[in-house]
Amino acid sequence: MTMRLPFPSPLRRIPTPPTFTSFTPQTRNVTMASAKRSPKRLKYSTPKFTKEGEFLSIEVEPSGADSWKLEPVIDLLKQGAVGVIPTDTVYAIVCDCKNHSAVERLRRIKKIESSKPLSILCRSLRDIDTYTMGFPRGDGHGHANVFRVVKQCLPGPYTFILTASKELPKQCIGYGTASVKYASRKNVGVRISDDAVCQSILQAMDAPLICTSVKGPKENEWMIDPTAIGDIYGPEGLDFLVDGGVRVAEPSTIVDMTGPYPKVIREGKGPILPWMVVEDDDDSRLRQDLIASGT
Repeated sequence: MTMRLPFPSPLRRIPTPPTFTSFTPQTRNVTMASAKRSPKRLKYSTPKFTKEGEFLSIEVEPSGADSWKLEPVIDLLKQGAVGVIPTDTVYAIVCDCKNHSAVERLRRIKKIESSKPLSILCRSLRDIDTYTMGFPRGDGHGHANVFRVVKQCLPGPYTFILTASKELPKQCIGYGTASVKYASRKNVGVRISDDAVCQSILQAMDAPLICTSVKGPKENEWMIDPTAIGDIYGPEGLDFLVDGGVRVAEPSTIVDMTGPYPKVIREGKGPILPWMVVEDDDDSRLRQDLIASGT
């Protein structure tokens, strides 16, 4: 008897089991913000300067012939350092105007109250147009176009007080004295220095420099010897000093441009021109509070 076996099913190919290799996941450093930060705060969230080295002192020619020596100073300023540089009048303590922590540190070093204004060293007239409301241009109703004559003074030993624009960080703006008459003012002193060393530094920066004159212990006394400046202000927290030689103790002439006509509130190195009006003594004392830090 013949037995018939069931028809065999087609041969199936058994797949080869996959080969697994060891896998080590990469670690990602992800920093989670605990809270959403407003754009206004982010605008001034500049990194704080960390001082790693000693006090830096660089000696340069007043003519600016060896301006290549200034590269370390420029790097420090961009990182948030505070230091001293020469101008066409007296030496000035400076920092990047857009670095909030640097501006606050400059105030502490110079012992300037937060209500007091600070001046800015500008690279050109374009900076003045950006960070202030500009000079009076005339309106055809008896107000002169002062801008035309101001251009003849700059660069030069003048500080012009103008109304600040929104581009200038608030910590740089002077809100005036406790007097109601000036309390609402938001002014800033602007300078374009006619000094080769100062200009070499400014042209390498991305924004103007906050500046305040290096004064001595007595009223209306300016320090002009860079060695003495380093000895006194170095321990106070300065990061660098650019030695451009001994200067003449003659600050800039300060002219207030925020009123109906240009008022001289401090006569200095810049000569008083025919279109400037000399301020009365009593009024001048009130206004001095707005420009106490000028160079």
